[in-house]
Amino acid sequence: MDSLPRREPEARPARRGLPPPLCWLWPGSLAGRTALVLLLGLTLVQAAGLTIHALDRVDLQRFAQAREISARAFGLWNTVALAPPERRAQMLADVDLPPGLTASLDEQALVPAGLPPPPPPVMRLFRVDRLQGAGPVRFRPREVRVGPIGAAGTTMLLAPPEFGPPPRMRERMREHGPKPMGDWAGPPRHGEWGASLRLMDGQWLNLQVRLEPPRPWHSETFLMAFAVMTFTAGALTLWAVRRLILPVRALADAADRLGRDVNTPPLPETGPTEIARAAAAFNTMAERIRRFVGDRTQLLAAIGHDLRTPITRLRLRAEFMEDDEQRRKMLADLAEMEAMITATLAFARDDSAAEPSVALDLVALCRTVLDDSADAHPELAEQIDYAGPDRLVVQARPVALKRAIANLVGNALAYGRAARLRLIPAGNGQPVRLEVADDGPGIPPGELETVFLPFRRLEQSRNRETGGAGLGLPIARNILRAHGGDVVLRNRPEGGALAVATLPL
Repeated sequence: MDSLPRREPEARPARRGLPPPLCWLWPGSLAGRTALVLLLGLTLVQAAGLTIHALDRVDLQRFAQAREISARAFGLWNTVALAPPERRAQMLADVDLPPGLTASLDEQALVPAGLPPPPPPVMRLFRVDRLQGAGPVRFRPREVRVGPIGAAGTTMLLAPPEFGPPPRMRERMREHGPKPMGDWAGPPRHGEWGASLRLMDGQWLNLQVRLEPPRPWHSETFLMAFAVMTFTAGALTLWAVRRLILPVRALADAADRLGRDVNTPPLPETGPTEIARAAAAFNTMAERIRRFVGDRTQLLAAIGHDLRTPITRLRLRAEFMEDDEQRRKMLADLAEMEAMITATLAFARDDSAAEPSVALDLVALCRTVLDDSADAHPELAEQIDYAGPDRLVVQARPVALKRAIANLVGNALAYGRAARLRLIPAGNGQPVRLEVADDGPGIPPGELETVFLPFRRLEQSRNRETGGAGLGLPIARNILRAHGGDVVLRNRPEGGALAVATLPL
C-alpha cells in the first residue's frame, strides 16, 4: 500500500477557551485531561467535606465550652450564695475551675452598669436566666451585669462614678486607656466575657471567661485518616482513568500498525459497548482498505501483463527493420519503456508490504549495499565508504530495506559521484539515523521536497544513463515510512546533498 505523505509537526497552538498563561497547564492527552478533571472534582469535594466537618466540630466545641462554663457558673453562685460570708473566699479558692474561667469576690463589679443587653449566646453562657428565676428569692442575685472584657471599640469598661473602677479594670485602663460606651459590635478579642453577680450583702461575684479559639484539626488521627483516604481515592482515580484509556491507546496503535502494514491483525471487538463498536468500525475500515489494495494490485498486474505483450510484438517487428540505426533507436526506446513500466508497477504494487519483519544486522546490510555499488561503479570505489558501529540489530523487512538504502546510495552516486554512508545508533528514545552524503552540486532549496514526488527528476532528459524514471527516492521514502521512519534531503554547508533516513528499533 502506498504510504500517505506525512505532515510535518506544527507548533502546538494555544488551546481554545483558555488564556495563554493557563493553556499549557491543560494536558494534551485524554487520560491527562480526564484525570485532572476528576482530581479537581475530588479536591473540591474533599475541601467541602473538610469545611463542613470543621464547622460542625467548631459548633460542638463551642457548645461543650458553653455547657461546662454555664454549669460551673451556676455552681459557683450556689456555693457562694449558700456559704457564710466568712467562708466564701476559702470555698471559692477550693473550687476546681475549668481552663478559661476565673472567679473572684470583690467590692466592685467587673462589668459596668448601663450596658446594652448582650447577645443570647452570652446570656446562656452564664445561665443568667436560671440565676434570676430559680430558687428562693433570697438566693437570687440582686443585680446581674454581663459584658465583654478588654474589647477595643465595643463596650464601656469603666465602672459607674459612684463605685470607681475595680483593681483589674484599673490595670487595663493603664495599659489600654478607657474605652467608650457603644453598642455591641460582635465578640471581643480573644473571646473574653465577664459577669458580675451582686450578693445580698453587697459583695460581687465576678466571673471572667476567656474562650479559647476552637481547634477543628486537633485530632491527628482524623488528619492521617483523611490523608490516607485522599491518597487512596486519587490512586483509584488514576488507575481507573488508565484502564479506561487503554482501549483508546490500543486503537491508536492499531491505526499506526495499519499505516505500516495493511495486513495487520484485526482488533479484538471486546470491552465496553462504545469500545467494541469503535473496534468493529476500525476492523471494517481495515478490511475495506485491504480489499481496495488487493483489487488495485490485481488491476496493475493485468495492466503490466497487457502492456508487455505489445512491447514484445514491437521488439520482434523492430528486429526485421533494415535500417540498423533506426532499429537500434527503436529497441532502446522499447527497453526504456519496459523499464519504466516495470518500475511504475513495482512502485504501485508495493510488494514490500507483504514481506515479514525480522531482526537483522543493519550494519551488514549497509556494507552489502555499498559493496554492490562499488562493484557496479568501480571508478567511484574510492568515493564509497562507511562510518558507524560494527553491529546494530533492528526489526525490519530485509529485502525492502535493502532496496531503500540501495536507492539512496544509487541516487548519491548518480548525481553526486560519491556515497559516504554514516550510521548513528539510537539513543535517548531517538530512532536510528542513517546519512548518505555526496559531492554533487546539491539540490535547489525549493526542490528538496518535490524530488520525492513520483516521476520527479531534477534532470529532465529521461536518459537512462543519467537517471531512472524518477521513482528511486519515492520508493525509498515509502519503504522507510512503512517501517515507521522517514527520509529527508538537505544541502551540506561544504557542498553536496545529504539524505537523512530515520528508522525505529
